[in-house]
Amino acid sequence: MGLSIDRETFSQADYVLFAERLQQSLVVLRDLLDRPGFGAGPKTLGAEMELSIVDREGSAYPINRSVLAGNLDSSFQLELDRFNLEYNTSPVPLAGTPFSRMESELIQALDTLNRLAGARGGRIVPIGILPTLMEEDLQPAALTDLPRYRALSAALRELRDRPFQVRINGLDPLDVTCDDVTLEGANTSFQVHLRVPPSEFASLYNAAQLVSPIVVAVSANSPLFLGHRLWDETRVALFKQSVDSRPPQEGDWHLPGRVSYGLGWVRQGAYELFAEAVGLFRPLLPVSSDQPPLERHQQGTLPSLDELRLHQGTVWRWNRPVYDPKDGGHLRIEFRSLPSGPTPLDMVANTAFLVGMVQGLSSRMDELLPSFPFEYAHHNFYRGAQFGLDAILLWPSTRYPSPKEVPVCNLALEMLPVAERGLSQLGVAVQEIDRMSEVIRTRIERRCTGARWQRRMLDHLEKRTSRRQAVAALLDQYLEKLAQGRPVGEWTV
Repeated sequence: MGLSIDRETFSQADYVLFAERLQQSLVVLRDLLDRPGFGAGPKTLGAEMELSIVDREGSAYPINRSVLAGNLDSSFQLELDRFNLEYNTSPVPLAGTPFSRMESELIQALDTLNRLAGARGGRIVPIGILPTLMEEDLQPAALTDLPRYRALSAALRELRDRPFQVRINGLDPLDVTCDDVTLEGANTSFQVHLRVPPSEFASLYNAAQLVSPIVVAVSANSPLFLGHRLWDETRVALFKQSVDSRPPQEGDWHLPGRVSYGLGWVRQGAYELFAEAVGLFRPLLPVSSDQPPLERHQQGTLPSLDELRLHQGTVWRWNRPVYDPKDGGHLRIEFRSLPSGPTPLDMVANTAFLVGMVQGLSSRMDELLPSFPFEYAHHNFYRGAQFGLDAILLWPSTRYPSPKEVPVCNLALEMLPVAERGLSQLGVAVQEIDRMSEVIRTRIERRCTGARWQRRMLDHLEKRTSRRQAVAALLDQYLEKLAQGRPVGEWTV
């Protein structure tokens, strides 16, 4: 997020200065992006794996500070709620075997965290939403005691000025309210960062917006929340509503939410997305750096654009642009829609499928987008999250009529060769491509995502016990299969 947050209250002068710095940052960013060669370099890949901690009975275990006490590795971080943790992988070049390297690192991180948590009676769970959560686990006291989270919570509550309400339909429709943003802590994601050249940003980002609904559908892993059977990827609906700071508004127009799939196709490049975030959303954390970004830029020093990065960290697009001053300054696309889990192999295979399709389709964006208004991509994303492998998506055609309705499983299988070609263009080794593709293909052919396995296991267990006991037993089975290491497409009930 750029600057560290060490306080929770801000004056009007803080907001005025921060707004000025944001405008300066946009001027500087535009100039940087116009410079020949800025951000050039090989495409690299990194990720953030969010996790839950449970006790021996499978209940949320609020000991994240205790687990990381004394751990000096900055790759491990506290997350929003006290039962959340995060691990940040090392960036790896896409050429060669990046997904196997990432998988090995994730396995090692899970081993380390399980050892630390195990010493305190805890277990680590990579899963989109912990199925054993109860409302009492998500009350305001669940918030991790850090100034960053307290300040963020206070800012969102001030804008909202009423409890946060979550309504999600499904087999067991849910309607729940909370006085704080701690419902959001139920969500755990696998967020992927792809470094991209500024000249390719628009085509790659638009390709990500086009194909993310497919990957969300075939990677879904959060069908249960508070004992309710909801969407295959309930995390998508829950995140949008649990931090929605918009008060009820009269009239026939509405402000966009801070969590969104976006407002349209990118026309030229990353700058317009940063400018959109500054223009539409009030700053939540107006912490300014010691030196104005324009002044540093005029002195010939690469600016860190701390204020812009901090503000961007409070606008949660499902695919988000990132400016990073490291390595001479560069851009990344952050893919935020993938769930955590079930296994490290599943997470890296999802990543390979997504990145491969983005690369493989990017050169066709000018051809495909004229016949595919952005509202169809928006529609696809939420249909993919809600219905998973049963989703029917719209897909562009270069011939009339466009778009056409296609079952997501058919579409995913059609896109596998596109993803393989894209990965090959990026220099990924053939054996690596084949291994990742096989994980996705098996999952589709057997119709077994993490979400589908959880639903089937719950149905099986509920035949002889209560739902509360069934979800605890389900979690035990999930952790047992995770320990075996086989991808979820091979899991049985």
